Amino acid sequence: MATDNLTPPPSPEPLLQYAPRDGRFDEAFAADSRIRPHWQYVLDALSRLGIAGLQNRQHKAQRILRDDGANYNMVGQPQKTRAWGLDPVPLLIGSEEWSRIEAGLSERAELFDLILRDLYGPRELIRNRILPAELILSHSGFLRACQGLNMPGEQQLILHAVDMVRGPDGQMQVVADRTQAPSGAGYALENRTVMSRILPSLIRDSQVHRLALFFQALRRKLNSLAPNGGTPRVVILTPGAYSETYFEHTYLANYLGYSLVQGGDLTVRDGFVWMKSLDGLHRVDVILRRVDDIWCDPVELRGDSHLGVPGLLEAVRAGNVVVANPLGSGILENPALLKYMPRISEFFLGHPLTLPSARTWWLGDPADREYVLTHLPELIIKPTSRRPGQQSVYGAQLDEKGLAHWHRELTRNPAQWVAQEANLPSTSPTLQRGGLRPSPTVLRGFAVADEGSYTVMSGGLTRVASSDRQMVVSNQLGATSKDTWVLASEPQRLTTLREQQTSLLSGEQSSDLPSRVVENLFWMGRYSERAESATRLLRTTFMQLNSASTLPDSVRHQLLQSVTEVTGTQPGFSPQDPQTFDDPETELLNVILDSGRFGSVCSNVQAMLSCTEEAREMLSGDTHRVLSDLRDTLNDLPAQLQPDSLAAPEEALDPLITSLLALSGLSQESMIRGFGWRFLEMGRRLERTLQTTLLLRALLVPVLDDDAEEQLLEAALMCGEVLVTYRRRYRSQPELRNALVLLLLDRSNPRSLQYQLDQLTQHLYELQGGASTSLLSEERRTLLEARTLLQLSRAEQLAELDDQGQRQALDTLLSQLFERLTATATLIAGHYFEHQRNPQQLVNTRWGDEE
Repeated sequence: MATDNLTPPPSPEPLLQYAPRDGRFDEAFAADSRIRPHWQYVLDALSRLGIAGLQNRQHKAQRILRDDGANYNMVGQPQKTRAWGLDPVPLLIGSEEWSRIEAGLSERAELFDLILRDLYGPRELIRNRILPAELILSHSGFLRACQGLNMPGEQQLILHAVDMVRGPDGQMQVVADRTQAPSGAGYALENRTVMSRILPSLIRDSQVHRLALFFQALRRKLNSLAPNGGTPRVVILTPGAYSETYFEHTYLANYLGYSLVQGGDLTVRDGFVWMKSLDGLHRVDVILRRVDDIWCDPVELRGDSHLGVPGLLEAVRAGNVVVANPLGSGILENPALLKYMPRISEFFLGHPLTLPSARTWWLGDPADREYVLTHLPELIIKPTSRRPGQQSVYGAQLDEKGLAHWHRELTRNPAQWVAQEANLPSTSPTLQRGGLRPSPTVLRGFAVADEGSYTVMSGGLTRVASSDRQMVVSNQLGATSKDTWVLASEPQRLTTLREQQTSLLSGEQSSDLPSRVVENLFWMGRYSERAESATRLLRTTFMQLNSASTLPDSVRHQLLQSVTEVTGTQPGFSPQDPQTFDDPETELLNVILDSGRFGSVCSNVQAMLSCTEEAREMLSGDTHRVLSDLRDTLNDLPAQLQPDSLAAPEEALDPLITSLLALSGLSQESMIRGFGWRFLEMGRRLERTLQTTLLLRALLVPVLDDDAEEQLLEAALMCGEVLVTYRRRYRSQPELRNALVLLLLDRSNPRSLQYQLDQLTQHLYELQGGASTSLLSEERRTLLEARTLLQLSRAEQLAELDDQGQRQALDTLLSQLFERLTATATLIAGHYFEHQRNPQQLVNTRWGDEE
């Protein structure tokens, strides 16, 4: 049984010597410094753990998150990711208070659903002058093309997220609504999963509400939206691997069992949306989108978008596909709406909202503008339309120059800005700098449309600022997260998605894989083999150069030239630049470490990692752990390979080869033998063949003296991992004829060329119907030519010298194999992978700076 080791220490741990900030509501401690009743049990338990125990739990949590690949991508910095942070001290909400919050969140979602219907319908709010027309009609989130769109069911707004802070009076207030593609629910689920592993008995004994009911309701609702009958096909539309919350997209796709697609994976034909897969088109019924409105359809919305699906709006209008949340719902994220929420609530509901909104001023209103400009230091400034990388501005933190700048900016474009009362968020205990510190806290709650109303997640995503002086809590500014525990008054029944009975798709589901994912798996295999081949050759080269005996110049030059020829890192080691041979260290390190150089080890590994991001949902948890180790190894290489201080540099490359081999082994032992695995293996086998032919041409074709050729032959056997096998089998010094048998023709050697071609032949045979078809595709014909060339060759003839003293037969065979295998790779890509670009508008439709 799991335990948290909550044993009392002999003396009180100073954990609870925690000082809440004056003037701020603290979640755990009342104004008289007493612990709030619903925090007592948890804080007592954490106190028994002590600071050292808490830090240990935090390290375990970060390791689990790292192994899961949980991260957050920084806006505008596609190569920069930040590990997802999780504080081991949860945010606690008592059962009675949660009942009020839950009712308020459900009520707010229902109201926003009514607002959405009205703004794209009769516009009674504008007709009755409850909302100014310019507030809506001039906003970039209002999409005229979406007028009159309706989806099946009682609600139009499927998902609603609300950011809440607790003011100094202890009351929850809403500061923002998220309605386009609300993020955070997946991160909340990941946080709960991790906390259940690092504090299992504490979370069980605290009777924490479970999150599964929310995701059950989400899946139930999405399935119910299908307009075409039968078993629905639901997909999650993601912007791609560079999206800030891409981890969450893949996490939810795996958890809910839906396909993760990008815009290029879908196409509209005959008014329906189809997913492009290897075995043809599959009709899509429901799209859970994580792409903002304006990017979803380059035909009718933003013409330069490559993230959406051309013609998507046409299919939605025809009622042949449902998009959740509906296109056009971005208008509801306009923070200026908060100013008018009391009147809107009275108009639609007849009573005030249970959860009030923070006091808000819209600068498009002259009276509001005058107030804001004279009270700027007391307010928080926000744009009415969110822009990537733009953060709220806290007026109290501006100096005179900053205040003057914002005074001019707000006067220049007043309707594009709102101001909110600077209700400082409440603080909660957070493990920082070796103790518990009060950190500003923001809670995001989630609601999903369900049968007749909305189901609210019993918890949410809590974010805390990275320092107690940071007033704006944002992931982009380094905020970390907490698990949110809603405490129940009685034990909770275990619920999972398994309790939701849904019919299974037929056997075709095994091929329900976008061709983009398959292509990335294919290239993942190729890049991993390139990296492994280059690393093995470099390791062998270092070992030969640093051996006890001095290498002859001919061997030294040929080894170094082979590095350039195999990796393709020209100009590299070239006879035209003899100085590189005299001092090879700099060039060898560049071939390893220069990630901007095509063909380098780091370049190939990073390209492979990029492919894994695009196919993340296909990879197991163990695979993600190996990939995390691989990233760490890659990051450590520069420190271990410092110039002029190399001692056994080949040992620094061993962990890299080990990680690459572990990745290869996992694909063999853990992946289902479906399309994905087959293309990963095809990419690996193709690239291993190409790399081996390059290596053998570089090391074995040149004619040198006997001793030099023996050393190069030994290097080739070492790169092929068969030197020990050769010695055991032939019990002699390396001879070219025997080595060629082992490296080229031996079917029992999993690294021989013959073995690779046999495997490729079998994969293509299975892909193209097996025994059900007797016709050979072009790629199978080309591969058959390569196999025939190899099978008809004789090792003794390949090893012989011709009349000119050259190994022309070996060189010709290897060059022909390389040519045919390159052609095979091109034919496979042309046959199976999608390279057609989506149609785009011929005119620019970017009207305004906000877009």
